Amino acid sequence: MSIEVSGFFGVIWLIATIWAIVRTIQSNAGTAKKTIWIVLILLLPLFGLIAWFFFGPKG
Repeated sequence: MSIEVSGFFGVIWLIATIWAIVRTIQSNAGTAKKTIWIVLILLLPLFGLIAWFFFGPKG
């Protein structure tokens, strides 16, 4: 299964992914949790980003 994103939606997707990774790195979570979230966001693009939005580390 492959998700192919291009054009304007692709740029928005890239910005959202980078923003999620930066917010995860800046959070107060432990190193292991940060690593797991980043891997999840990168390996499961749609599900990982949605899961991070609802369940990811805050603040």
